[in-house]
Amino acid sequence: MNSNTPYPLHAARTLALHAQGLASAANPAATTSDVIFDAIEQMGCVQIDTLQMVHRSHYLALWSRLGAYDPTRLDELYTTGNRRLFEYWLHAACLIPIRDYRYRLPVMHWYRSGNGWRHEWAEEPENKALMDAVMERITAEGPLRTADFEHTEKRSGSWWNWKPAKQALEHLFNQGRLMIAGRANFQRLYDLPERVLPAWVDTSLPTHEETQRYWLERSLKAHGICDPKLVATMVQGFKRPEAAVVLKQLIAEGVAVEVQAVLADGETHALVLHHDHLPALQQAADGALKAERTTFLSPFDNLLWVPRRDVAFWNFRQSLEAYLPQTQRKYGYFTLPILHRDRFVGRFDPKLERATGTLRLKAIYLEPKVKADDELVADVAGALRDFMRFHKATELVIEASTPAVFGKRLARAMKTL
Repeated sequence: MNSNTPYPLHAARTLALHAQGLASAANPAATTSDVIFDAIEQMGCVQIDTLQMVHRSHYLALWSRLGAYDPTRLDELYTTGNRRLFEYWLHAACLIPIRDYRYRLPVMHWYRSGNGWRHEWAEEPENKALMDAVMERITAEGPLRTADFEHTEKRSGSWWNWKPAKQALEHLFNQGRLMIAGRANFQRLYDLPERVLPAWVDTSLPTHEETQRYWLERSLKAHGICDPKLVATMVQGFKRPEAAVVLKQLIAEGVAVEVQAVLADGETHALVLHHDHLPALQQAADGALKAERTTFLSPFDNLLWVPRRDVAFWNFRQSLEAYLPQTQRKYGYFTLPILHRDRFVGRFDPKLERATGTLRLKAIYLEPKVKADDELVADVAGALRDFMRFHKATELVIEASTPAVFGKRLARAMKTL
């Protein structure tokens, strides 16, 4: 493609999806632990969240890319002796490929140096003694949960008013003095790093420059293509001025490449991508690489991390309304965007009733100007059938639909699959 010719919108969209493993059609082959790990490696990491109207977000993110799979396969990657993932802060609380552990060490050292929102609490003599006691117990007894530490104080209603042992455990975790060895009923199991980390993991402290470069390259690869000012958004705490300096260096070296592309507003924009993605961008522009998947995304999906890219690329505004009062919600508590090939065509608000095996769609919406044609209905119905299989749901209830005809046609299509 001529360097002066901007790339078309469909190419930018397709590359963003391709980089996140969301472009190709579903593969019916068995999803092994290796396949799951490779997907997370491509994504960069996967965010953990506690909301569970359906499966929790880290399970959903893998389903969006792989289709129905056994969630215990993911659990095995960070809870067994042959672990390949670890849990720590990155974009938020995430499961991260364990080869990246070395490049989170600077954050752990930052906490150990008296930083972070618990640092004043940690300086109190009684809390220092508490942390020592917590470390002694875990050293002697092995991995423990918060529930394994007694607490007799009366608790107030604020969710952040943890009992003292929980604060100690989290502070030690932030510092890297404890790691998450696994989870029991989604409760963290804290243990010593030397009993969690595989022996091959490099634990030498990288320089600040090495760390910044490493994470910016990881971000570039994970995002596919985006606004250069937003390229570091995969990594919590990566300041834009620092990212701009590192990005300038990568561009000068040819590791990162600046391109022009037409976005959803019809205007040409300056974007940036990793050099390794250039062939895929050209293939997308030529039509050799296409977005073919229809799926649903968690509100915390990696594709949605780049601020404002949902609007800039897809003219779609993602919203998570779980933390809003019910009267202020437009779409629902935990709406999942519907991705159909290279467009976001709608969203729905699900609730899995586990006792009865019922998947209830409290509301489903198509975006304005999206028509419920045969292809769209069939593809969404196919994804919904796989979504039910993943959740072991046997009944579907659609309570409301906008437009109403979409819900009716979708329900009919589900019965014929």
